[in-house]
Amino acid sequence: MRVAVITESFLPQVNGVTNSVLRVCEHLATRDHEVVVYAPGGPDCDELSDHYGSAQIVRGPSVGLPRYRDFRVGVPAPGLARLLREWRPDVVHLASPAAIGAQGAFLAHRLGIPSVAVYQTDLAGFASRYGLSMADHVLWRWLRRIHAVVGRTLAPSRAAVAELERRGVLRVSRWARGVDTERFRPDRRDADLRRRLAPNGELIVGYVGRLAHEKQVDLLVGLDRTPGVRLVVVGDGPQRAALTRRMPGAQFLGFQGGTQLAETFASLDVFVHTGAHETFCQAAQEALASGLPVVAPAAGGLLDLVTPGHNGVLFTPSDAADLHHQIRLLQADPDRCARLAGAARPSVAGRTWTVIGDELLEHYEQVSTVRRLAA
Repeated sequence: MRVAVITESFLPQVNGVTNSVLRVCEHLATRDHEVVVYAPGGPDCDELSDHYGSAQIVRGPSVGLPRYRDFRVGVPAPGLARLLREWRPDVVHLASPAAIGAQGAFLAHRLGIPSVAVYQTDLAGFASRYGLSMADHVLWRWLRRIHAVVGRTLAPSRAAVAELERRGVLRVSRWARGVDTERFRPDRRDADLRRRLAPNGELIVGYVGRLAHEKQVDLLVGLDRTPGVRLVVVGDGPQRAALTRRMPGAQFLGFQGGTQLAETFASLDVFVHTGAHETFCQAAQEALASGLPVVAPAAGGLLDLVTPGHNGVLFTPSDAADLHHQIRLLQADPDRCARLAGAARPSVAGRTWTVIGDELLEHYEQVSTVRRLAA
């Protein structure tokens, strides 16, 4: 099978969309499928390879966002139409379509190529966090247009499926995300790292993710001053400087990846996620695989991952006081914290990228069959 992946984000940007696309490319390669990736280009892409494994990478024009100078948004261009006509894929995979993904959706429909759209980013929710709630209607009208022409829309959680259906999107199926249980595992716990992070044996509470307004990391402000708690923040983004000023007692470790990130995860005691607009939350799943109880808002995709009283606890979305209260309860009850930690990894057993990748291939086959029958 020849698969054309059209993505709004790709290397060197590292985020949920990019990571999912990389895992999809890797899985398709193991199953001997041919892949081409069409992604935004830019000055920071000049030194990058034109391949990721066996997948060919084709770059299109892009522009920078005003508040995210390091993030490039793809601009629709003739090169994508030429690629689809000449490469002749069997299926088009649209990763979080909004701009070039929209162009890809309309082109695939016009050319009669089966397509699958992966819904991954709550654009309307993010817009509201930036004071653009009036854009909600416009964004959803645009998203409905995109998803109306694809063979199937795949959403990562029950909450995301329900929201899409409520907004009038048809042909929605649930397709979760895999987790690398070999990389993220409890035995990567590093005693030396723990001593550096918490020299007095404090409870180590960690956040891992982008430091941006929509992630609501400011809910952690004050937790860095809680006696007996050490707050660790892993990640980078436009809010890092402001958050560093507001949380002088926290340890900011910057961006991490690979084995270093896995060791940091395993060396925490509790993982906390703050953002209430997640369609899934891969970092929470990696924390669970690492054997950590998860403290998360009772909203969105996190409801599929965190079972209160089993592998974590939920707090009222956007409520800093409740978040801090839940952390203090775990701090005061080490036995409860240990029970939650013990159930964390088993709760994501079976969610490997191999299993999830094969589910994706089934979706490809099904939309292709529907297209053939309709021809």
